[in-house]
Amino acid sequence: MRYCLECGHEAEYKVPEMDNMPRLVCPNCGYIHYENPKVICGTLVVHESKVLLCRRAIEPRYGYWTVPAGFMENGETIAEGAARESFEEAEASVLDPHLYCIYDIPDIGQIYILYLATLKDGAFGSGVESLECALFDEADVPWDDIAFEAVSRTLKRYFADRKAHNSHSDFPVHQDLISKDKSIKRY
Repeated sequence: MRYCLECGHEAEYKVPEMDNMPRLVCPNCGYIHYENPKVICGTLVVHESKVLLCRRAIEPRYGYWTVPAGFMENGETIAEGAARESFEEAEASVLDPHLYCIYDIPDIGQIYILYLATLKDGAFGSGVESLECALFDEADVPWDDIAFEAVSRTLKRYFADRKAHNSHSDFPVHQDLISKDKSIKRY
């Protein structure tokens, strides 16, 4: 971005007074544009012993598999955003969502917050951002074609937690740092 969001004047990157980070600052009106991390919200949707995955119809990682997830919108809670993304990408309504995984990915300015939920009535389809959606048991997950490191880690944790705990409600919340998600071609 080169121009001020307030007055349209050409802005410049500099460290504003009483700050310690370079920001886009307008020399005309003084407006400071703060760029903050983006929140990605999504759901690991489970039906019986299988997980719901979506094959991406958009970049980045077109054609690779992921859980239904995307950018959180203003005016919604994280859980509402995760449920919305599940419906938009997989036409899936979710039941009993609870917080499952949080990933800090500072190199790309993102925070992934993923819920674990069950699929209502086993019904799903494919939204416009998905080439196809399918239920996978652990042995059939297309591990080499998973779109993002956060999704791969979440799936591995889910299958491990399933073996170690009696019920989804017993699963711990996982928090981790992904220093560089090499699957995202932005480095």
